Amino acid sequence: MHILVLGGAGMVGRKFIERLARDGQLGGKPVRRVTAQDVVVASPPPAAPFDFEAVVSDLSIQGEAEKLIATRPEVIVHLAAVVSGEAEADFDKGYRINLDGTRYLFEAIRHAEAYKPRVVFTSSVAVFGAPFHEKIEDEFFTTPLTSYGTQKAIGELLLCDYSRRGFFDGVGIRLPTICVRPGKPNKAASGFFSNIIREPLNGEEAVLPVSDQVRHWHASPRSAVGFLIHAATMDTAAIGPRRALTMPGYSCTVAEQIETLRKVAGENVVKRIRRETDPVIDGIVAGWPRNFDPQRALALGFRAEANFEEIIRVHIEDELHGTFVK
Repeated sequence: MHILVLGGAGMVGRKFIERLARDGQLGGKPVRRVTAQDVVVASPPPAAPFDFEAVVSDLSIQGEAEKLIATRPEVIVHLAAVVSGEAEADFDKGYRINLDGTRYLFEAIRHAEAYKPRVVFTSSVAVFGAPFHEKIEDEFFTTPLTSYGTQKAIGELLLCDYSRRGFFDGVGIRLPTICVRPGKPNKAASGFFSNIIREPLNGEEAVLPVSDQVRHWHASPRSAVGFLIHAATMDTAAIGPRRALTMPGYSCTVAEQIETLRKVAGENVVKRIRRETDPVIDGIVAGWPRNFDPQRALALGFRAEANFEEIIRVHIEDELHGTFVK
């Protein structure tokens, strides 16, 4: 099996490829080749049992998608995107990468002869906009209030239509905010949800730019990889025409995040969080959904953490080798 990972140098892409290297298979089929595309070079996973190729390219340039699918990968995982804060700050860049790049990929597949891959498209809960129900059910309409959410919602519609027409077999997964993200802060408006856990555990100060009462929907990087694997291997006959699914997660307030961090790591770690309101971030987050009832995804076998303590402990286990700075 050949797997193409678009955005393969990003955090979720790297972890997905590392999981493939550990398992050596996907859905019971041996993985023989992985191609990781990104605008920077993706590092090969350690001890990979398959051929690994890193391709540096820009999916939003016409003709690049055709090159990437020329070898007919059976599974395409589309993670490439400009994140929420950057898409809001740079309108043209957001639409060029998040929308044009996605459409170029779909069109390249459509025009390829006798080719119907599984396409896993990563969307976002940002496709939903206020006013919200207390819990957003699967039938809630998508009326995003950010450019990023709009770009992802359009991608979902294209995925459904191209799948309906039989051009490929698509699954869209609306990711929760992935927390706790390893590495350095990025330009995502949601980055602080990870920052206020990750930096204090590393002995560093973190800035909290919003109110303690902000509520949000979370899942760990480990769960995100599990979503991708399940979406790539599941029987799509059970999905029906609505190919975009809201992934499971855990809803909590920032105050509950901090209290859980106190329970797991102690008061000294919590003291490393500094409050400094950012009106731009606060405004973006105010338009995001807070809680979900993802019955379709759960019925189809997707799983995530049951509480925020699990999310913190996954981070300590997977990224900090079981320890942290007290």
